[in-house]
Amino acid sequence: MTRKSDTPCRDHSECDPLEAFQTLTPAAWMSAAWIGVLSDLGAEISTFVAKRIKEDMEAQQELLGCKLPSEMTHVQAEFFQKAFDQYHVETGKLVELSAQMTARLRSETDNDA
Repeated sequence: MTRKSDTPCRDHSECDPLEAFQTLTPAAWMSAAWIGVLSDLGAEISTFVAKRIKEDMEAQQELLGCKLPSEMTHVQAEFFQKAFDQYHVETGKLVELSAQMTARLRSETDNDA
């Protein structure tokens, strides 16, 4: 994700991923497009959570098989690095999806007007 600048946020709108949704009209919030947007977002989040739960279970199984503390430390380090990487990627996906959804909602409400 890129920000408007590399400096810390000057105001809330530079860092707020939901800022784009705040300008939508009341008609956009009650439209079929909005329901579709929520469905897409919910599906993305649900898929990600299911994958993370699977990863958690696999890591627990690996930890149970460890015989030495060094093995356990290695499994934990890999688990946390993989989780960090996956959350980073997912955050980017959600930000992109939010931007696409806002554009879709705006175009559909503009066409309705």
